Amino acid sequence: MAVVTSIINLKGGVGKTTLTLALAHYLAGEHAKRVLVIDLDPQTNATIALVTERRWRERDQGGQTLYQMFKDQLDGAHTFRAQDAIITRVSNVGGGIPGLDLLPSSIRLHRIQDKITQISDLDTYRSPTVYALRESLRELLPQYDHVLIDCPPNLGIITLNGIAISRYFLIPVVPDILSTLGVPLVLDRMADFALRAQHEIFGLGIVVSRFRPTSRLHKLTVNSMRRDAIPGIHPPIFNNIITEDLEVAEAADVEEQVTSLRQKFGGSGPHKQFSALTDEYLRYVGG
Repeated sequence: MAVVTSIINLKGGVGKTTLTLALAHYLAGEHAKRVLVIDLDPQTNATIALVTERRWRERDQGGQTLYQMFKDQLDGAHTFRAQDAIITRVSNVGGGIPGLDLLPSSIRLHRIQDKITQISDLDTYRSPTVYALRESLRELLPQYDHVLIDCPPNLGIITLNGIAISRYFLIPVVPDILSTLGVPLVLDRMADFALRAQHEIFGLGIVVSRFRPTSRLHKLTVNSMRRDAIPGIHPPIFNNIITEDLEVAEAADVEEQVTSLRQKFGGSGPHKQFSALTDEYLRYVGG
């Protein structure tokens, strides 16, 4: 069965999508794992980083993005088929990485997310809208070794769809006050969902990203996070830290074809960091 992990933080700009994409690439490219990226974020950053905008628009117009799945919930319809929406062998590395697939998002999710919330029961988590993604992927998840879910920066109904199929969650943070403030809220919501929905989900860890080695604040924040983490209550801080690097930001350009992960993620520095982080991730999930 697939190891399903949601990547989430309530604050944007913390490297959430970059972490999702890097783990997906290194799991598939270095470890030959079958990986599905699910882009639940209406900003569609993960989607556009894995397929061209033209290809995404064709899918979106044809009802083959997650917008259609949630629209079906509003319309009482069953037109969405995940097996048709999933795009196989995505990425700009070598013309596409075997085993790396994508379930794309849509910016049109912005239009309907409030309407979806209105028909959802967020007190007991018994509404079918919370489990729409789970039902759509029920027969497909066993085909993958790992599923990585890029969640929106909120804890709304769309995010809960990802949580409802996840065994683990990862929290990427920039080592500053604003980025780390939302961590307790994420932990509380996960605990509440686990209790009320009777769904086991575990905090796999906190990943420090966009770290500036020359920043005293960043160093102090990381040291404080490690010191204050209580085993069994707080997810561990990953040993491997992702430093801020311009080449990492440029790695999202899917239009530019590259031949290797090293070329895509930027030379020896970021490449080694993401590779080591993926190894650490695999040790934690046991696979």
